[in-house]
Amino acid sequence: MPTRHVGEEGGLRTDDFDFHLPPELVAQQPVEPRDRSRLLVVDRQAGCWRHHTFAELPTLLPPGAVLTRNNTRVVPARLIGHREATGGKWEGLFLRELPDGGWTVLATTRGHPVPGERVVVGAELRLTLLSKNDNGQWSVRPESDEPTAALLERHGQVPLPPYIRKGRETPEDRLRYQTVYARHPGAVAAPTAGLHFTAEVFEELEARGVSWIDVTLHVGLGTFRPIESEQIEEHVLHAEWAELAENEASLLRQARARGVLIAAIGTTSARVLETAAREGEFRAFAGETALYIRPGHIFRGVDALVTNFHLPRSSLLVLVSAFAGVELIRAAYAEAIREQYRFYSYGDAMLIL
Repeated sequence: MPTRHVGEEGGLRTDDFDFHLPPELVAQQPVEPRDRSRLLVVDRQAGCWRHHTFAELPTLLPPGAVLTRNNTRVVPARLIGHREATGGKWEGLFLRELPDGGWTVLATTRGHPVPGERVVVGAELRLTLLSKNDNGQWSVRPESDEPTAALLERHGQVPLPPYIRKGRETPEDRLRYQTVYARHPGAVAAPTAGLHFTAEVFEELEARGVSWIDVTLHVGLGTFRPIESEQIEEHVLHAEWAELAENEASLLRQARARGVLIAAIGTTSARVLETAAREGEFRAFAGETALYIRPGHIFRGVDALVTNFHLPRSSLLVLVSAFAGVELIRAAYAEAIREQYRFYSYGDAMLIL
């Protein structure tokens, strides 16, 4: 059923979504095994919370519930190298492949490179700089006939966010910064709520009558870009490619008709569901979505949300606050800090019911 949080429809300042987090609570390594992370369960109706572990999730969902998970796969998008002519350090983040085989990358470097220069990354992959676009993005062309996926696997690194070891990967991150159900390459950041799931959790969910479907949203930079405007309404969310197939849309329509709970695993899955149900009923789609969910949004597709703890002043925190209420989320975050939950990508999780 649609959920609306009355009295929060606008006028909210970005400062309303700010908080202080002790640096030691920013998780630098994931918990092992995955499902041993902590889980703060927030009850919207009662306005309270309970403390659990993620392995208990199957016992917290009603039989018949349907989970929606984002099966995007993170590509090794971080490119570290140097300018061939000067030797100056160059770093890029692969964003997308262009129709002509070129790439769009977000690049930083010393000096002022010009079109026509070459940079060398990874194990001697050369990229020719073609043109500089907006916001530090460049069009480049790899000097190789290999498929993009193969080039990134060999020459790229895991695109860890800077708050995790300043972005420096370890061999374990290749596996751990990926959900166990990742299938379709295209993301430059992990849908982190899914990192807690294990095969054992899915087995227990199935045993309790909980099912799941897959959607895809290739997480891009826009999701994590901080809100810089004073009012949250002035922020513009960059579009990301997403898909809900017809078979899955049909299953969701059937679930809605039965009145069972539909839970999104992560804010990315929530955005897919809300995009698909924007006209009141789940409809298949494939293409870009720039849906920016903020307080006042009427939720037509999501009844419950599994999510991590998000950065202050972020559109992700705004989305979670839209779902549960600004004051409740503020209080729940304060509780998580008091209880020393681990925050951000490799941190603990929250279940909002």
